[in-house]
Amino acid sequence: MVKSAGREPVPARRADAERNIAAILEAGTRLLSADPAASVADIAKAAGVGRAALYGLFPSREALVDAVLDHAVGMADDVLADGSLDTEPAPQAMAGLLRSSWEVLDRHRRLFVAADRVLATERIREHHEAPLRRVERLIARGQRDGDFRDDLPLPWLVTTFFSIIHSAAQEREAGRLAPEEVEPVLIRTMLSLLVPPPAGDRLNS
Repeated sequence: MVKSAGREPVPARRADAERNIAAILEAGTRLLSADPAASVADIAKAAGVGRAALYGLFPSREALVDAVLDHAVGMADDVLADGSLDTEPAPQAMAGLLRSSWEVLDRHRRLFVAADRVLATERIREHHEAPLRRVERLIARGQRDGDFRDDLPLPWLVTTFFSIIHSAAQEREAGRLAPEEVEPVLIRTMLSLLVPPPAGDRLNS
């Protein structure tokens, strides 16, 4: 029986491609969250693949950024899928959410800066929807249970949630907030924002 020379089994090629995809998505998430202008060449180098190999998997920067953002959203959604978000009292659930996921959520937010440059607004909104809705659901439950204030609009509180996380990450990077301080500072800040004010101080009273 004559064996064909130089042919690599299809499963092996597929495994190589899957490894390359995983490396590219990891490198893209890391580099684009640090610098939205990171080049395709930089991402390929960080992933340990050639530009030709990268473009063979992601034919354009738009396709690459879209895949990286989808990857980051998946990671955020995995973290936010914790059942305790729907069962624990809202303040404890919020504290647990911040401990487990503030870095993932901040990276997710930063990637939207890169996405804004190449992706359509509708596509960006689709990516953002799942993590945003989970946070929104937790805050809304806290409002219904009387644990969180309801005198401020829910969308505003959700936006502030993400803004505070991003600010904490910036402060850590600038050296104004020690790494070990980030979680307790975030939790105290967020819960102090969400706690219901005295009856006489309510904005809609």
